[in-house]
Amino acid sequence: MTAVHEKAPAAVREAGRPRRRVPYPVVLVLLAALLLAVATAAVAAGSIRIPADQVWGILLHRIHPGLADPTWTPVRETVVVDVRLPRVLLAAVVGAGLAVAGMALQALVRNPLADPMLLGVSSGASVGAVLVLVLNVTFLGTLSLSGAAFCGALAALVAVYFLARTGGRMTTVRLVLAGVATAEVLSAVASFLVVTSDDPHKTQSAMRWMLGGLAGTTWETLWAPAGAVLLGTAVLLGVCRPLNLLLAGEEAAASLGLDVHRFRGALFVVVALMIGTIVAVSGQIGFVGLILPHVVRLLVGADHRRALPAAALLGASFLIAADLAARTFMSPEEIPVGILTALVGGPFFLWLMRRRAQ
Repeated sequence: MTAVHEKAPAAVREAGRPRRRVPYPVVLVLLAALLLAVATAAVAAGSIRIPADQVWGILLHRIHPGLADPTWTPVRETVVVDVRLPRVLLAAVVGAGLAVAGMALQALVRNPLADPMLLGVSSGASVGAVLVLVLNVTFLGTLSLSGAAFCGALAALVAVYFLARTGGRMTTVRLVLAGVATAEVLSAVASFLVVTSDDPHKTQSAMRWMLGGLAGTTWETLWAPAGAVLLGTAVLLGVCRPLNLLLAGEEAAASLGLDVHRFRGALFVVVALMIGTIVAVSGQIGFVGLILPHVVRLLVGADHRRALPAAALLGASFLIAADLAARTFMSPEEIPVGILTALVGGPFFLWLMRRRAQ
């Protein structure tokens, strides 16, 4: 580790000394408390409003009947357990996964503007998912949707990386342009598949993936993305030191013993697995992986050992809150949550680009 501090530039040394105004455990406790509060509000809100204490009473009663006396109707219990809770948990999983994947991508390509949507990864996953929906492909059975989304995400990520890398170097402008161009082409392909479909039910399902949304979530749709996000986050937490070394640049990381190309290729597969599985159930939800990593670095610093858990907690809270706004802002109509995240993330992206240009 001494060699790292001697050779690495200020970015890596800063990763070892995160800037924070409050202790890291306190930040985690506050983020966990925020997550519980937002999740409780999301379960309680809706056409049938349920008091927060009753929400927790229902959940405790489901865990063990002796923990709470049932003072609610069976309808309210069904609304909490079978309708709202799966959706809130899926929003937490998707938000955490997008935030963690975005932070990993920004380290892997050494670019703070990297984001699963901006790099075309989400569009690639959407093409795979729409292809399965429109053509009714079932070569992997129930895993066909997730498998196709994973393949599309991985192909898009690899394509953008090689398009942006010229002469052994990759600039911010080239990466963004390659990502935007790839995303536009893939979005056009997905749109073409939708408009040429002669089945209105398949077209409606495909449009859900393209706009991004969590409506219709059930317990069955939760387990695959939850497993992928937990596995991917665990892998990323296990390689925090190499991720920190990449902040020094490829040459410095290689001089410190890191096989950059093999490491980057392996993590591309991990990130594509996370994004593909997420998009298969939620569609394209952009800018979460761009905004949250920057906020987390302001709170706990750039060290991925500290930043990744904080990003997961904050990402989960952010998307639960966004989904709550999406289904209550124009009730009884529901806005696709991908539209709201784009309205928030677009101005943030422009501000970030202007800040880096100064």
